[in-house]
Amino acid sequence: MQACGSFAVCLHFHTIGNCHDKKLKWGEQMTDIYYIEDDENIAMPVKEYLEQKDFSVSVFRTLAEGKRALERHVPAIVLIDWNMPDGDGDTFCKWLRSKWRELPIIFLTVRNDTRDIVSGFEHGADDYVTKPFELEVLYSRISALLRRAGNVSEQYLSCGTIAVDRSRMMVFCGEGEIAVSQTEYELLLLLLENKGKTVTRERLLEQIWDRGGNYVNDNTLTVTMKRLREKLHQPSCLKTIRSFGYRMEDEI
Repeated sequence: MQACGSFAVCLHFHTIGNCHDKKLKWGEQMTDIYYIEDDENIAMPVKEYLEQKDFSVSVFRTLAEGKRALERHVPAIVLIDWNMPDGDGDTFCKWLRSKWRELPIIFLTVRNDTRDIVSGFEHGADDYVTKPFELEVLYSRISALLRRAGNVSEQYLSCGTIAVDRSRMMVFCGEGEIAVSQTEYELLLLLLENKGKTVTRERLLEQIWDRGGNYVNDNTLTVTMKRLREKLHQPSCLKTIRSFGYRMEDEI
């Protein structure tokens, strides 16, 4: 292959051919990818190619946009460019790893200096791909990571600054871990699992207390919710539907 005049042309060249020879799905849902990249000439060919492979790809042109999206939903894998207009991907990768330990992360960057590559891995990257790259190779690397990790997005639930790691039964608020009781954890988990929906007080009492044979009065739920809210610093995403129940709702 001759050298291409631009990276965008290189990407386009490698989309030619049979892009449907192998499709990757985990369960019945498309695997979602977040791609943090400010250069549309790079991001769009990557997005189009991977979507032909049955991925769902969301592109974010700033680290701030990516961070807001991750606080609403954790994808199966994150692709990060290093040089972003509002910061560097290395710091962003470190933030990602501090919150989501098993989330697969791949750097896609022109920075090929040994020190940068080492720094990327030290701050939590699982793989490091330098530009220009072939899309088939990127797809293979993504596939290999997902085979090992599975779709870890199901492990993490989040709303606003609140996040729950279901495999480790840990709760986070902002940058720090929050110690909660088992009942508080179950209450938060049930609300996050039904994010965007109002969960009635009756259902919460039944699923958290009554199912275990611990029949309590309605005030127990009120007290538990009050303690949970205090520990989570009165989160605005946790709504009270007066005389009916509660709802977790992403802030717009």
